[in-house]
Amino acid sequence: MTEQTDSQVRIERDSMGDRSLNSSAYYGIQTLRAIENFPISGIKPLSTYVDACILIKKATAIVNGELGCIDQKISKAIVQAADEVLSGKFRDQFVVDVYQAGAGTSHHMNVNEVLANRALEILGYEKGNYKQVSPNDHVNYGQSTNDVIPTAIRIGGLLALSKTLHPALEGAIAALEKKAAQYQDIVRSGRTHMQDAVPVRLGENFRAWAYILTDHQNRIHTASGDLMVLGLGGSAAGTGLNTHPKYRASVVQTLSELINCPLEPAPHLMAAMQSMAPFVSVSGALRNLAQDLVKISHDLRLMDSGPKTGLKEIQLPPVQPGSSIMPGKYNPVMAEMTSMVSFQVMGYDSAIALAAQAGQLELNVMMPLIAYNLIHSIEILGNTISVLTERCIEGIIANQERCLAYAEGSLALVTALNPHIGYLNAAAVAKESLETGKSLRQIVLEKGLMDETELAKVLNLEQMSEIVGG
Repeated sequence: MTEQTDSQVRIERDSMGDRSLNSSAYYGIQTLRAIENFPISGIKPLSTYVDACILIKKATAIVNGELGCIDQKISKAIVQAADEVLSGKFRDQFVVDVYQAGAGTSHHMNVNEVLANRALEILGYEKGNYKQVSPNDHVNYGQSTNDVIPTAIRIGGLLALSKTLHPALEGAIAALEKKAAQYQDIVRSGRTHMQDAVPVRLGENFRAWAYILTDHQNRIHTASGDLMVLGLGGSAAGTGLNTHPKYRASVVQTLSELINCPLEPAPHLMAAMQSMAPFVSVSGALRNLAQDLVKISHDLRLMDSGPKTGLKEIQLPPVQPGSSIMPGKYNPVMAEMTSMVSFQVMGYDSAIALAAQAGQLELNVMMPLIAYNLIHSIEILGNTISVLTERCIEGIIANQERCLAYAEGSLALVTALNPHIGYLNAAAVAKESLETGKSLRQIVLEKGLMDETELAKVLNLEQMSEIVGG
């Protein structure tokens, strides 16, 4: 399987022949072939995805050792190697481009080889001595790319959601609720069709955004439930070939304990291995979140527009100079970045949908694309929401005078007159106000349509902007 030629090089052999590797490399010959075959993007596997694969290998080594399928010494060495990777070691050894062999075989073998070679060292052997610890026969015992990779996507997605996106959403929701309470008494002009509309409370704008994000978090929670159902144990085609009868249930239970998540075996392994529907569902929930993040970020930019020629109802925190030529200019960069990330997530969702429908018979070979796009979407959305919260939302300052001026000057206030003077009279009052510059109040009184006391009650901004039944 391997020959040592000098201290710098080792020779490894696979079914296609011999190749030389640097002795310091923990990956092996199959990884080397993948490096040569796929010089595509330079993008290496996401750290969370590596974690997911390593956790699976740790669980399988534990269970196969307990069941007597592999020697206990080898099992413990693989587990130790896995723990070392999970602690941050050997991360530079996972090197296969994300655009690679179908189904993820190249990355899978990269993982198997790194763990096998580190286990060999732990047991006192030289790297590449696969007769003692084999990437295929020991690290991969009872497994196939075809059940490991869809499981790794599930585990990677769950890890990314729990570590990144859900905490970020919780932080953003709390910050928005705090702003809602802070600015609940500030009245601003509502706008529909980008035109004047009836007055609203600035605090309710923030509260609405908090509700929107809460709804998205709930949708993502629901969609991610399917990620907890694993096809691990299906082996090559979902039949469980070359696995111990107790392996399937035991490995899922062990993996559940490793990530502290209630995982369960799929009722039909073949179905779990073939269908990418759970990933499409989660991706769709992320896309929906991204769409509303674009809307919120655009609202923030619009409300902060100016400072002299825009709305300037709020001030977003200036975090960096905004122009290479215009001194003193500050741009809403955090909101702009949020939109860009959201657009990328929408693009990833489209790619995931295309990849998910491209499977044939017992396998979907487009899983590497799904793995990268789904986990990356979760993580960049989580990171984006976190920095948007910390560097934008939490530091927003309301321009109360500007908000009130717009609210008092809005022609849409005439809407409140409808029940008292009728729609046509109200429309005539609005038209005359626009043409003459007179206030709505002045015109109504001049025409004798209402008395002053009644009019004052009807055009009370605080009352008009209260949410009915709120």
